[in-house]
Amino acid sequence: MQLENLKFDEKGLIPAIIQDVNTRVVLMLGYMNEASLKQTLESGKVCFFSRSRQKLWLKGEESGNYLLLKDIKLDCDQDALLVKAEPVGPTCHTGDDTCWKEENSEADFLFTLQGFLQKRKNDPIEESYTARLIAAGINKVAQKVGEEAVELVIEAKDDNEELFLNEAADLMYHYLVLLIAKGYSLEDVVAILKERHK
Repeated sequence: MQLENLKFDEKGLIPAIIQDVNTRVVLMLGYMNEASLKQTLESGKVCFFSRSRQKLWLKGEESGNYLLLKDIKLDCDQDALLVKAEPVGPTCHTGDDTCWKEENSEADFLFTLQGFLQKRKNDPIEESYTARLIAAGINKVAQKVGEEAVELVIEAKDDNEELFLNEAADLMYHYLVLLIAKGYSLEDVVAILKERHK
C-alpha cells in the first residue's frame, strides 16, 4: 500500500473499518494515523490512533484480544480503509463480539468451524476428538473421511432426512479435519473452485 496515496483528514487521521476476514462481519470502527498504520503493517497486529488519549493504541495490548492483520483495502476515494483481520477474542471493550452488539457469526460458518478445528490441531494437549484424530496421523483421518462418505451414500438412498443430514455433517467435519491435517484450508479449495467457475 502506498501511504502517499492516502487522504488523511486535517488531523492526520483516516477511518479504518475492521472486518473479520473469515465471517465478513464488521467488528468496529477506529482511526489510524500514518504511524499507527505503519506499525500495523510492520507488526501484523492492528494499531489505531486513540483520539481520546491522543496516542497510538495497539488493540488488545491490555486484554490480549488482538486483531491479527490479514489484508487492507483502500476505498475508491482513498480516504477510508477496510482492514480485514482475524480477531483473537471479542473485539469490543464491553466483551461483545462487535461494537454494535452483534454476534460474530456468519453464513460462512464453515470458516468459523475451520478456525476452531485449527486451534485443536495447534493445541495437542487439548483432550478432544479432533486433536486425537489428527494425532493419529493422516491415514486415520483419510480413512474416517472415506467411512463417512460411504455412510452418506448409504443414507442418500433412503428417505430419512435426519440421518442423511447428520451423515452429511459428519462428512463435512471430517473433510475439514483432513484439510487441516494436510496443512490446507477451505480458502485453498474455494480458490480452485473460483478458477474453475470462470
